[in-house]
Amino acid sequence: MTTPDPVLEFSRTLPWGAIGPEGRRQAWTATPAECAALAKRFDIPAIHAFSVELQLEHERGGTIRCRGQLKAQVVQSCVVTLEPVEQAVEEAVDLRILPPGRDATDDPEGPDEIETERGSIELGEPLAEQLSLALDPYPRAPGAVLPEADLDDEEDAAAAEAPARPNPFAVLKGGKK
Repeated sequence: MTTPDPVLEFSRTLPWGAIGPEGRRQAWTATPAECAALAKRFDIPAIHAFSVELQLEHERGGTIRCRGQLKAQVVQSCVVTLEPVEQAVEEAVDLRILPPGRDATDDPEGPDEIETERGSIELGEPLAEQLSLALDPYPRAPGAVLPEADLDDEEDAAAAEAPARPNPFAVLKGGKK
């Protein structure tokens, strides 16, 4: 039994042949329903807007380079107060689209590589992933600060009286002679 393809919250597919020899400019904007679905997936309160502008060009070796800009207006929860924090996200996009049948390489210095199937290019999912990686991992509301640790007097006294642990490497201090 095969599992059905997952439903993508932001699906944008182009046929491989849609990128001509001169390249292609492409702009997409997420619908309110797509923004809501992405916010749910990323476990954040809201995405008010999400758009991308891309330039796709053929490269040597049969690949397509996809460069551009991703922009979003998001609401995240403050890590200190849980208040909503509105943020503008702008992130450069740099992807390499591989022809059908070619496997991705593990080059950490190169652009992310997108494998394709059946002559179509699914760009929506990698762009949604780029947005998730561009989100602030620790959003803070203006003026939000962590409270100071409040140790009671007994814990302070116990910590002060505890003997220091001996260094297990002290016996090696003399070294070879």
